[in-house]
Amino acid sequence: MSFPYLLEPLDLGFTQLKNRVLMGSMHTGLEEEKGGFDKLAAFYKERALGGVGLIVTGGISPNLRGRLAPNGCQLSYPWQVGKHKGITRAVHDAGGKICIQLLHAGRYSYHPFSVAPSKLKAPINPFTPSPMSVRQIKGTIKDYASSAALSKKAGYDGVEVMGSEGYLINEFVCARTNVRTDEWGGNFENRIRFPLEVVRSIREKVGKEFIIIFRLSMLDLVDKGSSWQEVVDLAKRLELAGVSIINTGIGWHEARVPTIATSVPRGAFAWVTEKLKTEVSVPLVATNRINTPEVAENIIASGQADMVSMARPFLADADFVNKAAANTPELINTCIGCNQACLDHVFARKRSTCLVNPRACYETELNFHPVTKKKRIAVMGAGPAGMAFSVYAAGRGHEVVLFEAKSEVGGQFNLARKVPGKEEFDETIRYFNEQMKRNNVELRLNTRLDASVVRDEQFDEIVMSSGVVPRAIDIEGFDDARVVDYQQVLNGEVKLGERVALIGAGGIGFDMAHFLCERESSTLNPNRWLKEWGIDKTYAEPGGLMVAESNHRDEKEIYLLQRKTSKMGKDLGKTTGWIHRAVLKQHNVNMIAGVNYQKFDDMGLHITVDNKAQVLEVDNVVLCAGQVSNRSLFDEMQATGLPVHLIGGADVAAELDAKRAIRQGAELAIKL
Repeated sequence: MSFPYLLEPLDLGFTQLKNRVLMGSMHTGLEEEKGGFDKLAAFYKERALGGVGLIVTGGISPNLRGRLAPNGCQLSYPWQVGKHKGITRAVHDAGGKICIQLLHAGRYSYHPFSVAPSKLKAPINPFTPSPMSVRQIKGTIKDYASSAALSKKAGYDGVEVMGSEGYLINEFVCARTNVRTDEWGGNFENRIRFPLEVVRSIREKVGKEFIIIFRLSMLDLVDKGSSWQEVVDLAKRLELAGVSIINTGIGWHEARVPTIATSVPRGAFAWVTEKLKTEVSVPLVATNRINTPEVAENIIASGQADMVSMARPFLADADFVNKAAANTPELINTCIGCNQACLDHVFARKRSTCLVNPRACYETELNFHPVTKKKRIAVMGAGPAGMAFSVYAAGRGHEVVLFEAKSEVGGQFNLARKVPGKEEFDETIRYFNEQMKRNNVELRLNTRLDASVVRDEQFDEIVMSSGVVPRAIDIEGFDDARVVDYQQVLNGEVKLGERVALIGAGGIGFDMAHFLCERESSTLNPNRWLKEWGIDKTYAEPGGLMVAESNHRDEKEIYLLQRKTSKMGKDLGKTTGWIHRAVLKQHNVNMIAGVNYQKFDDMGLHITVDNKAQVLEVDNVVLCAGQVSNRSLFDEMQATGLPVHLIGGADVAAELDAKRAIRQGAELAIKL
């Protein structure tokens, strides 16, 4: 299909955007790295060349106390302008436009000098903010205006004022975090004074021909959040105050509702932007889990919004818009919403990148130049590592033959995509399949690589990306046919009874529990998903929450067990682990830590917990206790005398790590 609505220009009066795509704000970690702004310039330049209509940078604080972290980035002084000019020049040279996001973190500031409207600690931050004095409030308003003026001097086309997600401006607006009794708190008129003064001050400072985007929290998803009428009233006041565009903000960071993870349905929150569409005349931007041009086109064509914001999809593919414009959406490297290499990295104070695109934020370091000497390379295993290596190596000019013993490519992704909420993994398999065709990778399915093939076909090098096999456990009775591994279950090779014990509570164990509990994915049914997470489309209560409706029919009784005494799921992703735990609680999964396994027999699984023996009367035991590298042919390959390289699970079999596997494939492709 073509995408006429998505690609239609948007006239803002004093300037025109070439299409309806906004690259949403993302903190990359480069903002604080030595030499990071040069890398940011390259990062944003590629996205501008890729066709995006308007870019918004990661959050930059207007003053010291508003920094996200002690070393966080701010724009407050003339001497800070120079490094920003490198970014704006690069984007403009590429034919793009870019706005800087001004973000005061408020009580989310991760340092002891944080300030907020009131002295109320955020549940996700160990630091308690100091309440702002009236002088500090007025000073901060001036700081916003000054920072905007410096942004204009640096060459930015505009600013986005971050007024959502529970940061400072959002904290002033909501009674949840603003318990002041002066003119900056109390009633709604007083609570919205701060955001309105910020916008007015910026507009006065920068003039009429400068984009001001306001990211408005349209759905707080927390108790004592804004009511719908308050959202509407603030939006109308912001329009009068001089904003050019209103961007949609969904959920506070402390909200216990997922908003951007892979299990969130595509375009799940466009409805709330649509609710505001008839209330204001400035362009509105829909956000969150919009990751394909088809979804984006439908949102705009149906009148739900004037623009769409996509952030992480531009980590996954800088050329997203160009590929849509060329009517080749099948070539887009789709964001799968995993958070593993982007948000999880940022929260760990590491540079952000992308699981499916390891070049993201490494544009100056990870490049695939044409080879000077062409090699014939045999690759064993078409999982994430093998596919990535094959595509990148062939793209450089090597002759690559990819051997896969099974009838399809994908490896562990073929298992992961069967788990409810992980359907997006299909997209990565589709992308690599397309890239292998375009780069002339010779794919041999249902074919095992052996030494005779290597010798007969005169390969120069061998890459083993043969993945992993489930770890066996030597416990009495575990040789019983009723004890199976996770691969057998996901592949449909076995039929389980009504009571099942899962041994191992890492990512595999959690996925298996979810797979057994939810055979019809809520992710594919947006209205059902919204109800299950207690999101009220009627917006009857402030914050947009209601009592969650469980539509689950738990057909099995599941026990999720681990030897460790630590919190279940402790090592899951920092930004998604809580979601997995919440889902299993919704399904009444029995989670037990500190388990010692004794034996399995006709009575069930014999265990001890806190030195107390008990028997779980289960029909089956599923082994989810990790995996080991599949190196069954390693010695045979080494005996050929050719260089042999191990990547992916064949190299390290710790938790199934597609992020590491794909990056290893890319890095090896550069070296050979």
